[in-house]
Amino acid sequence: METADHDPETAEPILLQEPADGTPPVISDPVELARACEKLAAGTGAIAVDTERASGYRYWPKAYLVQLRREGAGTLLVDPIALDGELEPLRQAINGEEWVLHAASQDLPCLAELGLAPASLFDTELAGRLAGHERVALGTLVEKLLGYRLEKGHSAADWSKRPLPVDWLNYAALDVELLVPLREKLEAELAAQGKLEWARQEFEAVRTAAPPAPRHEPWRRTSGIHKVRTARGLAAVRALWEARDELARKRDRAPSRVLPDSAIINAVLSEPKNVAELQALPVFGGRVQRRYTGNWFRHLQTARGLPREQLPNPSQPNDGPPPANRWADKDPDAAARLAAARAALNAIAEHHGLPVENLLLPDLLRRTCWRPPADRSPEGVAEALRAGGARPWQIELTAGKLSEALQKTAGK
Repeated sequence: METADHDPETAEPILLQEPADGTPPVISDPVELARACEKLAAGTGAIAVDTERASGYRYWPKAYLVQLRREGAGTLLVDPIALDGELEPLRQAINGEEWVLHAASQDLPCLAELGLAPASLFDTELAGRLAGHERVALGTLVEKLLGYRLEKGHSAADWSKRPLPVDWLNYAALDVELLVPLREKLEAELAAQGKLEWARQEFEAVRTAAPPAPRHEPWRRTSGIHKVRTARGLAAVRALWEARDELARKRDRAPSRVLPDSAIINAVLSEPKNVAELQALPVFGGRVQRRYTGNWFRHLQTARGLPREQLPNPSQPNDGPPPANRWADKDPDAAARLAAARAALNAIAEHHGLPVENLLLPDLLRRTCWRPPADRSPEGVAEALRAGGARPWQIELTAGKLSEALQKTAGK
């Protein structure tokens, strides 16, 4: 899209409701895909990439639509479900190229499942953060830097629906329409601020990040679990959560649509004595839920009968430091280190116009202050940060000041 004649600093934002070239057809046939990928491979420059998932509707976070745009090729909308993952022409066309994504860490995992991965990456959301923009949503950055307002409203839609409505397709296509021009603006800002190399290191860290490790005891993240005070009550939450998760997997439904967290907590706290009492509770008496209440009640009964040694620990296991608000009581020296370190990092972040959480991950900072390295010199701290996954630019900016903070309580 041509943007040279539109000055975002002086003109009113232009509302975009459909792509400049019209609504692209959805590619769902192997022959269509091969033809489109020939055109894509013949295009020039970086490739704008996005996906649409069905979060909140489906269990598996797969891509239900893949959007791509490249100079000389236009916009492609690819249906990986209809193509049953047969995407070899697309892999050959884009896997050796640079991609431009917004919030890449959200899209890369489901793209990797399709065998799609970039050779290099530019993340416009991360670039916006590093450039000092307070609000980094795609629509906000496009409006501020390019002067266009994107028609939004379908990000939380059920993208597993078929056929996809035209207004949804327009929304999806617009998400890649201006990614490359946005990248050019942000790259220029980063270069002018002396941050382009920092951004490149961050992009590469996102591109090469390993899949997250499975969460230990994921049932403990049930919303409202803080209301459950006993080990046996927690066992009941665990039992319902695991039964729900199994059913959600089988049905490929979002767990919250199988049974809301609030219903799990309500059932545990109400302690129903039979199926009828469970059905009398909100949610469980619904037409669909009544088919499953016998199953939910059996799991509650099983949890009630567990021997003591099989009950979960009421205190959530944690391999990291305790919450920072408890440090003053548990370890005053560590609390002093953390306070000094936070003050130093806030000053560095403010000086460079960065969010402090992008300067150094808060968890890495807490771990370093709770159990500092034996060698608290700048070199020792740098090694500890490197082992914790910090990038070279982060280490260069922070190791010296963190060393000073840690040495305030050296020997204690």
